[in-house]
Amino acid sequence: MNEDLPSAGSGTPGTAAPPGRTGTPRWSRRGFLSTAAAAGCATVSLGTPPAEGSPRSAPQGGGTGDAGNPLFSALDAKIEEAMRTYAIPGAAVGVLLNGQEYVKGYGVTNVDHPVPVDGDTVFRIGSTTKTFTGTTLMRLVERGKVELDAPVRRYLPDFVVADPFASAQVTVRQLLNHSAGWLGDDYQDFGPGDDALARFVASMARLPQLTEPGEVFAYNNAALCVAGRIIEVVTGKAYEAAVRELVIDPLGLEHTRFSSDEIVGFTVAASHNVVDGKAVLEPSFWPQPRSLAPTGGLISSVRDQLSWARFHLGDGTAPDGTRVLSRQSLEQMRSTPGPGGTLVVELDGMGVTWMLRPTAQGRRIVQHGGTWPGQISGFMMVPSRGFALTLLTNSEGGTRLRDELFTDDWALSRYAGVTNLPATAMTLPGQELAPYEGRYMAQRINDEGAMEDVVTELTRHNGRLHGTQTAHGPAGQDEAASEEEDSVQDQTTELGAAFYKQDFALDLDAEGQPIGTRSDFVRGPDGKVLWWRNHGRLYRHRTQ
Repeated sequence: MNEDLPSAGSGTPGTAAPPGRTGTPRWSRRGFLSTAAAAGCATVSLGTPPAEGSPRSAPQGGGTGDAGNPLFSALDAKIEEAMRTYAIPGAAVGVLLNGQEYVKGYGVTNVDHPVPVDGDTVFRIGSTTKTFTGTTLMRLVERGKVELDAPVRRYLPDFVVADPFASAQVTVRQLLNHSAGWLGDDYQDFGPGDDALARFVASMARLPQLTEPGEVFAYNNAALCVAGRIIEVVTGKAYEAAVRELVIDPLGLEHTRFSSDEIVGFTVAASHNVVDGKAVLEPSFWPQPRSLAPTGGLISSVRDQLSWARFHLGDGTAPDGTRVLSRQSLEQMRSTPGPGGTLVVELDGMGVTWMLRPTAQGRRIVQHGGTWPGQISGFMMVPSRGFALTLLTNSEGGTRLRDELFTDDWALSRYAGVTNLPATAMTLPGQELAPYEGRYMAQRINDEGAMEDVVTELTRHNGRLHGTQTAHGPAGQDEAASEEEDSVQDQTTELGAAFYKQDFALDLDAEGQPIGTRSDFVRGPDGKVLWWRNHGRLYRHRTQ
């Protein structure tokens, strides 16, 4: 899933630039290029170069499993075609089906220094990291050290956001099911020290409250950082060390790490932008602030990701028989959803960090995924079918392939026998669309602590909604900064929405064609449209 705001902006992850469009790096020069940006890829081994004469961008790599199965042959063909179409240099896929595993790498790690991708090549997995944070907390729940329905202040007595009620009442569970209610896109960088997470959480005192805790689903990266800080306080260890001790090491995930320093000697998939339809190496995309580790900091391989799926579909034991969690705790993580809505697809709600997604057949999909600049991934399970699919890519173009495999019905129908809830775009009379017209605004905080606005204008057009979305750089940006070659200018894109049921819409492109994702509108206590929820974010409605 794409868990990030859809428009690019300084210090904030976003979606890919489509093939043919010149992409813009997401990070300010002051924020990241002054750190070890280039070293983010240079400090790790890229392995042995392929034999002379090997094509630099042709899909290639090793696979394991039932390679003769026509279902997997079709998957290979789809991935290889998408890599060519969307400028994806490298990808890796893992499938768990009927107790058998299929793992394969495609393409290369780096267009400038190509090495074949295989099942042990490591990529950033972005927001799938949240499920490791949730699983670590569940281990602490089983040990009696944390209660999901206890207030956050039981563990962090000084916790404060802008709203006093939310500060006092928000619970651990609401952090994990994305119903905490405050502004969630806070990407501030507090340096590489062990105090980074504590400083991040202390800085949240200014975060505005959008909805009351527990009332509305809105994707919330900052809430997961609070959850990570609880792990630190309860265990007395740095977040990364606690997750490794409680989850990563017991499960034998040898290619899953937080720091670039820990992957020296691994084969690493470098990050790529898409410029004029071609993949271009972009080292500045690799680094990530340590303060964001609980929400998206892990680096992993597709083989480890498939092991992660097998664990969550299993009885809670590690491969060596060690008990890590009870079956009941695993089931609790993917049940009892919080408030529902949309996050690219329709959601029943979030469990303990897992997206819980309905199907037309009534069987639930358990899902996540990650978006980090140049590193796009997907992760999906259908527990009732014993099916799991995971995908890792090293290009902004990976968003398109992920949507085809994880948002559409292509993989679900073939491997799990389920499909999305049906949705047929409707043409509505103007009076039915009028309540949805207006300006919608969301905010986010970039890596340097500056507030940015994303503004969408929606109007009626031919029975549907049409509009523009503009990402505004930080207010008061100084002239010198605006002259930097990688500075972020206001960026505007056209978009639209076609309703398929009340308050739920199919997202449209500039030409009015469905792009395969869904959004919805949230009403206030008076019944009027108060929010547009797009990519899981709440955009406040203004009619004047």
